[in-house]
Amino acid sequence: MLRLTNNPGTDTALKLAAVACVMFAFVFVVMVPLYDVMCDVLGINGKTSGSAYTAVPAQVDTSRQVTVQFIATNNDGMPWVFRPEVRQLTVHPGEAVDMLFHATNPTGAAMVAQAIPSVTPSRAAAYFHKTECFCFDQQPLEGRSAAEMPLQFVVDQALPGDIRTITLSYTLFDVTAMTGDKIAAR
Repeated sequence: MLRLTNNPGTDTALKLAAVACVMFAFVFVVMVPLYDVMCDVLGINGKTSGSAYTAVPAQVDTSRQVTVQFIATNNDGMPWVFRPEVRQLTVHPGEAVDMLFHATNPTGAAMVAQAIPSVTPSRAAAYFHKTECFCFDQQPLEGRSAAEMPLQFVVDQALPGDIRTITLSYTLFDVTAMTGDKIAAR
């Protein structure tokens, strides 16, 4: 047995502390990259860029059509009503598309939300470019009020031909507690 001190109780405490440190390091050093690799391999959790895409001049490819589906969900405890204006659109690669999501805060209190996007299949995320998105910023909303939240996107012409459907999913989180007294009306 490995003995660090002459006191068995101190040895046990030191060993447990070392195990806790190794477990903590494992989670942040190994698990995050491993999770990203597994998501890529399994084709889940397509991450999109957290910033606006700068459009480049390109012609619209009218010979191809891509179906873009929209899903809106709330995280547990988020009371807002959150939905896309339409459930799906048919677009041409290279075409700039505008659409809206609608949010309603049914509570009597001002709240702040943050939308987190995900694209499936995950390999389509690199070809799905948001030029304007409500997900880039936190969304404040007064109690018992509603808002339209704009989304503008372009499906890149370089999208592989076997991808005919892209699903853009947003999960809405309540971040009011993280913003403190900075809640502003929309």
